[in-house]
Amino acid sequence: MTHETPLERLHRMREATLVGGGEKRIAAQHAKGKLTARERIDLFLDEGSFVELDRFVTHRCTDFGMQEEKILGDGVVTGHGTVDGRPVYLFSQDFTVFGGSLSESHAEKICKVMDMATKVGVPIVGLNDSGGARIQEGVASLGGYAEIFWRNTRASGVVPQLSAIVGPCAGGAVYSPAITDFIAMVDQTSYMHITGPDVVKTVTHEVVTSEELGGASVHMEKSGVAHFVSPDGKSCMMLLRKLLSYLPLNNAEDPPFVPTDDPSDREEVALDELVPEDSSKPYDMKGVIRRVVDEDSFMEVQEGFARNLLVGFARLGGHVVGVVANQPAVLAGCLDIDASVKGARFIRFCDAFNIPIVTFEDVPGFLPGTDQEYGGIIRHGAKLLYAYCEATVPKLTVITRKAYGGAYDVMGSKHIRADVNIAWPGAMVAVMGAAGAAKIIHRREIQAAKDPVALEKQRTDEYEETFNNPYFAAGRGFVDDVIEARKTRPYLIRSLNLLKGKHEEKPVRKHGNVPL
Repeated sequence: MTHETPLERLHRMREATLVGGGEKRIAAQHAKGKLTARERIDLFLDEGSFVELDRFVTHRCTDFGMQEEKILGDGVVTGHGTVDGRPVYLFSQDFTVFGGSLSESHAEKICKVMDMATKVGVPIVGLNDSGGARIQEGVASLGGYAEIFWRNTRASGVVPQLSAIVGPCAGGAVYSPAITDFIAMVDQTSYMHITGPDVVKTVTHEVVTSEELGGASVHMEKSGVAHFVSPDGKSCMMLLRKLLSYLPLNNAEDPPFVPTDDPSDREEVALDELVPEDSSKPYDMKGVIRRVVDEDSFMEVQEGFARNLLVGFARLGGHVVGVVANQPAVLAGCLDIDASVKGARFIRFCDAFNIPIVTFEDVPGFLPGTDQEYGGIIRHGAKLLYAYCEATVPKLTVITRKAYGGAYDVMGSKHIRADVNIAWPGAMVAVMGAAGAAKIIHRREIQAAKDPVALEKQRTDEYEETFNNPYFAAGRGFVDDVIEARKTRPYLIRSLNLLKGKHEEKPVRKHGNVPL
């Protein structure tokens, strides 16, 4: 037997760690259109920046013949590197090793990078591709999941946590990504569900595939679990890089400033004509957002879910902002259960990580109906209200058209401590629309009139002139100014620059009680 020097042994073992479960299993990954754990890392991180940790770890299981099957790394690649020169810690599960299943050792590797990320104050990124708990290890594997969940919770609001679902993610494994801040999925390749198709068929007699049960489109459009969907693994890694460019490293820092050639004093004439004169006609709020923010800077979050409310990141004068906007083109921009939860979670993330919130408001109210009431719109709508009230970052609100009823209060009104509130000339700030208000206020008079139709129109016009415009609210100081729509961008940028030094004291308490 040829003697092996220590250096030769190191090189041999390092080489072994690079192939995971072997070339055949790597080929099987590629045949499914999937990348390997290391290929994902290479795409995600800056070239040459990855520093691997725990590459020689193996499992400690001795049951079911597992002592004869040990592979270096134990199904997850962990370490740290940089994205655009900024540090991150990450883990990437390796499906070629025991199907990426989580063992006690596998979990310990993940926990180590999570602890380090929280300690030094940098984001945690998880690339999930796992068959779930390693059954051979029983409760030790379940304990590993719980240790990860605990760390996810401790890190929440301290450092950004991003999850990419790039393969299977089932059972208890779904709850780590669910606690993290953002989830990206790969279309037709990844899925998330608590129980698989076989269990569903046994318990409920439903016949369903993993894709139908928990595929990317399901979680983007129906459940709201996914924040982003990418067509393939490579574009998913690029998306994560882009997302990180909007986020600070931790909750003690500001998000990164990116100089822009887009003039801060740019006036967008098209905005003056964008909102239809007929208040019942829809328009696309994305057109407003894109004309106001820095060119090509709007990154929408949860685009396919609760489309009546838009949320996403953008830049104004190079500074990152979180955008929340009613979408008149969907459900007339009404707030409903899904929109309320979507907005609340996004606002709370922005507040946790020092990202100012800019609200574009055109809301006729909360969506009526028994489905909404029975589903708890009161409770869920309160989440959005709570999030706005709780946020202490700079809050700026632009009323583009309707601001009616309780929804006016919720959407970043002055009463819940928004710092800057402006309205466009055609804005309508009132309890409800003029026609509905006139019918209620003057009901008896209209019923008794010789020409009730004419009187109703007269009273509607009077109400609209008196209340259904921005000037009554502006007269009370609830709106700081009424401006030409074209001047929105420079107004917001000046306001943001002024609000950089905002400081707001909170009452001493352990934590509030969000109406979950």
